[in-house]
Amino acid sequence: MSITRMETGQRMSRIVIHNDTVYLCGQVAEDANADIAEQTRTMLAKVDRLLEQAGSDREHILSATVYIRDMKDFAAMNAVWDAWVPEGHAPARACVEARMARPELLVEVSVTAAVKK
Repeated sequence: MSITRMETGQRMSRIVIHNDTVYLCGQVAEDANADIAEQTRTMLAKVDRLLEQAGSDREHILSATVYIRDMKDFAAMNAVWDAWVPEGHAPARACVEARMARPELLVEVSVTAAVKK
């Protein structure tokens, strides 16, 4: 059994790969002071970078859990999400309202993907 951990700190690894499955830690926006659309865009750009580093991409996402601070932002977040997900490659997804680690954060995502073959 092979487990690869990347960008590992004391608390977590940003990427863990096991049996050709990629697990990303929760990703948040680059600028926590931006609106929900911009926070979602920069958060998903981070997901793209990490997936590429792990040998995967958004077409290989298996599941995603989206945490949103306030469901009033659900439609705006989904507009960015829907434009980002390649047609025909929508992952299994859950979206829940949650208290964030910092009050200015509006959205966070946790992703599981397959390694590209």
